[in-house]
Amino acid sequence: MLYLASIWVIPIIVAITFHEAAHGFVAYLLGDETAWRLGRVSFNPLKHIDPVGTILLPGFLLLLHSPFIFGYAAENLKNALIINVVLAVFNLFPLPPLDGGRIAVGVLPDAVCSRLARLEPYGMIILIGLLFILPTLGAQTGVDVNIVWRIIAQSANAIINAILRLTGN
Repeated sequence: MLYLASIWVIPIIVAITFHEAAHGFVAYLLGDETAWRLGRVSFNPLKHIDPVGTILLPGFLLLLHSPFIFGYAAENLKNALIINVVLAVFNLFPLPPLDGGRIAVGVLPDAVCSRLARLEPYGMIILIGLLFILPTLGAQTGVDVNIVWRIIAQSANAIINAILRLTGN
């Protein structure tokens, strides 16, 4: 159990902490002092705990046994690489409030981006539906509708394989 924690939990905590601290720092540089005032521009993982995003969502992922199979590397480095790439690919999914949704809103034509931006209040509900409810319903009916996880897994796998090839692993 301690070994499992050292190769999965620690890299997850480090990845999420760095990601959230970077968000806060960039927001501060762009004039938004909210994260700075709340003490979230920090490498202290406790500052970034959110009941849904830090506890419930990862718990659901563990319960669903989301399989991601990738190439070769030392166990701890491989797991850190997998975690960071999967989080990056997931975060780039083009649906607000994820970063990919905000990027899409910034680059799409006004007619399209305004519609996408209006989805932001419902983005988490849509994600839960796409990631958990739709695949569960599909499994009960015998239809594979696990499209989002498949896209995330294939994209992450391609990035992991490219990184491993480039680094000679």
